[in-house]
Amino acid sequence: MLTQVNSDQRFDKLTFNFLSTLNIIDHIRNTRDITRDELEQILETEDKASIEYLRSSAREVATAAYGNKIFMRGLIELSSHCKNDCLYCGLRRSNSAAVRYRLSDEQIYDCCEQGYKLGFRTFVMQGGEDGWFDDKRMCRIVSTVRQHYPDCAITLSLGERSRESYQALFDAGANRYLLRHETASPEHYARLHPAEMSFQNRIDCLYALKEIGYQVGCGFMVGSPYQTIDTLYADLQFIRTFQPQMVGIGPFISATGTPFQDQPNGKVGTTLRLLAIIRLLHPPVLLPATTALGTLHPQGRELGIQFGANVVMPNLSPRDHRKDYAIYDNKICTGEEAAECRACTEGRIRKIGYETVVDRGDFNPNLEY
Repeated sequence: MLTQVNSDQRFDKLTFNFLSTLNIIDHIRNTRDITRDELEQILETEDKASIEYLRSSAREVATAAYGNKIFMRGLIELSSHCKNDCLYCGLRRSNSAAVRYRLSDEQIYDCCEQGYKLGFRTFVMQGGEDGWFDDKRMCRIVSTVRQHYPDCAITLSLGERSRESYQALFDAGANRYLLRHETASPEHYARLHPAEMSFQNRIDCLYALKEIGYQVGCGFMVGSPYQTIDTLYADLQFIRTFQPQMVGIGPFISATGTPFQDQPNGKVGTTLRLLAIIRLLHPPVLLPATTALGTLHPQGRELGIQFGANVVMPNLSPRDHRKDYAIYDNKICTGEEAAECRACTEGRIRKIGYETVVDRGDFNPNLEY
């Protein structure tokens, strides 16, 4: 009889936890807010029904806002040189094993021409903080791309620059800027970066970009060393208050030649749950299913979409250099031509019931969801 009572108690506890988690998910969706304890419960639950309810709720919100459309952006990786020494990044200046390259102006224009012919209407120019790509050079590149492709969005992801630099690039024709905040905890930031880098400067850059008029993206690694529930909660609250147009998150993946090379990778499951939470907190956000997800799981990007993501970024960079942009180990899609990369991505997304679109896909805060 005692065994039966204990069995009933366990059943009641499981039922209570399940219903509690469902209530939490509904609360996040209805209020666009989350408490620290709610976050902990969602990230730690092992109940499959609760995880499925989180997934379906996020997907409902994404579908209400964007339908079954997944936006494709053409990624161009400009340079593997970087002046910074971030402890997690394979491109850090102290990594003597990193292969360094820079694309010429003509190589960049060729990538854009090829991408435009393939249907891309957003170009994402990404690179390390490389002084060779100074304002004069970058403004020339941006203005040339803008002149040739006036119907395209130009997204930059070139790290921290001065407000004057951001303004000049905006005036030259850039529309969007991606700058991951990495963590909203100053203490955590200090453990991921060298002393000469400033948490406050990173935050100031994000606000300057927004004030200038860019569509701005922030984001963080999931499972980075020293990350806790508290730092993740700070990240989510920063996203709530900053209200970025884009959020890029992906699992931490260790990089050879860095102080964190022996640290464990972040978890795909945790990343998926956080993608879903971000979708519920900020329904109209443009949310990529990152290459890092696909690196750690064969269907990582498809899973990301099913948990609320709505952007993918096939690589338009010259094939000879893709493996050299090694911010982490074992990055996928380094050997395909641009057309192959697009066709593969499109086919995989179609298989899970979604439609890829290559238009600009601008952020729209007035969407119904």
